[in-house]
Amino acid sequence: MLKKNFFRLLKAEKKQKRVPNVLENTSMEEDDKENLCADGAMRFTIASYPKEAFEVMSLMRQHQKLCAMFTSGLKESEMSVINIQGVCPLSMAIIIHFAYTGQVKIEENNVCNLLPAATMFQVPHIIDACCSFLENQLDPSNCIGIADFALQHSCNNLYAVANQFIDQHFSQVSQGEEFLALSALQMIKLIKRDELNVRSEMEVFNAVLRWVKHDKPRRCPRLSDILNAVRCHFLTPRFLKEQMQKCEVLKNEPQCCDYLSRIIQDLTSRRKYSCNQRTPKVPYVIYTTGGYLQHSLSNMECYNAQEKQWFSLADLPTPRSGLGGAFIDGKFYAVGGRNNCLDGNQDSDGVDCYDPITNKWKSCCKMTIARNRVGVGVLDGLLYAVGGSKATTHHNTVERYDPAEDKWSRVQNMLTSRIGVGVAVVKRLLYAVGGYDGNSRLNTVECYHPEKDSWTQVASMNTNRSGAGVVALEHYIYAVGGYDGALQLKSVERYDTETDEWVYVSEMSSPRSALSVAVSYEGCTNFLNTVEVYDPEKDAWEAAPNMTLTMVSISSFGRAPMLDSEFT
Repeated sequence: MLKKNFFRLLKAEKKQKRVPNVLENTSMEEDDKENLCADGAMRFTIASYPKEAFEVMSLMRQHQKLCAMFTSGLKESEMSVINIQGVCPLSMAIIIHFAYTGQVKIEENNVCNLLPAATMFQVPHIIDACCSFLENQLDPSNCIGIADFALQHSCNNLYAVANQFIDQHFSQVSQGEEFLALSALQMIKLIKRDELNVRSEMEVFNAVLRWVKHDKPRRCPRLSDILNAVRCHFLTPRFLKEQMQKCEVLKNEPQCCDYLSRIIQDLTSRRKYSCNQRTPKVPYVIYTTGGYLQHSLSNMECYNAQEKQWFSLADLPTPRSGLGGAFIDGKFYAVGGRNNCLDGNQDSDGVDCYDPITNKWKSCCKMTIARNRVGVGVLDGLLYAVGGSKATTHHNTVERYDPAEDKWSRVQNMLTSRIGVGVAVVKRLLYAVGGYDGNSRLNTVECYHPEKDSWTQVASMNTNRSGAGVVALEHYIYAVGGYDGALQLKSVERYDTETDEWVYVSEMSSPRSALSVAVSYEGCTNFLNTVEVYDPEKDAWEAAPNMTLTMVSISSFGRAPMLDSEFT
């Protein structure tokens, strides 16, 4: 495995002693030239192997450049000795050996010289073998160098494969020496890619700062151009403010600070901006955990959208139903809920964090109060726990969790107590949708403004819904199914955050409540293991593969790109 900087290996091979290869035409009568590419013979020596003579038989027909050299009237056809520049003797010998035997042994210490030589002499079998060898050696420490090498020698397929590897493993690639050696233009080209597989845009931002700090005198003047390639609108205002205050590189670059200040203004004022999310070409997975089937469950599953298959993962530390779930920076948080068991029911204030790379859970700081059937959402990288209940008390309280500090803090109470509430975030506003206040199922919706720390009432749904699945898609919020106090619902309605209006869209095939939904695919329950998928462009539902268990009151964490070590 080439687990070292590929540029170093390339440089080392190029330092090998280069003696011009000498082709000696020892027997080339006119008739021989005419038959050379058919079944003729040619004898020549290589200067670094003066005691050996190589006779190239009919296999040389594959080597178009040599055939042309001796049969097309070029001056070389009249020369007795021909110097070939730019090819190392070892590579020439390997090519000759291949001409005799059809065999080639490619190794770490010859591939960097052999591929250019095979390209020069147009030997496609050796070119393909070299590319396959390098493709199999791809590693975060060498993939940038291999991609650059492939580009230099017009190996288009290897170039594409190497760049796909860079995209999929950007987090590790950005920690390596090759990344730090990129030019400013190469850096801009790389981080502009839609396909980068990152947990959050913070990874790209921090990688850029590492690159700048590696050579501050030369790179600081280019920082402004490079920041324009980072999708800063997907960073939080809090993160950007901290960087402007604490980062020594940014503090000395007024133009960069002005740019980031404008980004913060866009985010806090909720202006429209043309900045698309990255779309990595890796499978997306949907996570569900907990639930109820005669008792609370600890199961954790994920759905691979590419393979259309469910996988079982590490169990929750404590069985829970009625819990909330959220995805932050590549990790998954299970919040609150209730453990229903033979020994009694216990509402939970617990929070557990799941890492998909290690397939392990760890406990986090507990909430200030137990919350069953809690609504959960993520705003500015903070986890909000909305409403819920403890025993017979229905909460209108809201608290938020900072993963960096492992700490909960209270924010302004909602206008209404809500359990079984749905939560969605659009343009940095958090919406609490429907629920149950202890007396009736609700159709009311309220909106939390983080800068003002206040809640305001917005348009009500057309139907009362408790336990509805709620999800944001673009500037819309969907409320799916639920319970209206008499019946479980299969109706679906959509809220337009720009016009403040709710409208019905196509209903599901089955009534469902206490369900979970996620963008792209909906994990749905009601003592069912079936899943339905809604296409907003077609306004239609279709079936997806069933879950492995029949359960109710699960939590769906939503869609996330599959990370490097998942399911390996």
